[in-house]
Amino acid sequence: MTKIVHVAVGVIKREDEFFLTKRLAEVHQGGKWEFPGGKVEQGETVHQALHRELKEEVGIDVLTCTALMAISHDYGDKKVLLDVFVVDNFTGQATALEGQQEGWFTLAQFSTLDFPAANQAIIDKLQQCYGSST
Repeated sequence: MTKIVHVAVGVIKREDEFFLTKRLAEVHQGGKWEFPGGKVEQGETVHQALHRELKEEVGIDVLTCTALMAISHDYGDKKVLLDVFVVDNFTGQATALEGQQEGWFTLAQFSTLDFPAANQAIIDKLQQCYGSST
């Protein structure tokens, strides 16, 4: 039986741009762009995991966030459950702290980037919610 990895995901938003990091080459789905976040640990709520992971990974403190969606995706070798939140109220400067590439991108720029398959539903939802001005 394939283990399900529960992940808290932060869609970090600043005006019309979103902060993304590129997965390191040696990890699952390596070399692809993603919304930052990480595993929900035993005994931790999704909100606690989101706050902890975004502090550890990109150096921001989440002040408030809004639930966007939940996604279940089967990669074949791994199943993930993503709890996705829009984070548009935070302190600190978003910076990749684990050696990954980083950047702020508009929705229009997403089509030029390679994302893990599970992220497509997030991108579709963001297009619905925020639209594209280009």
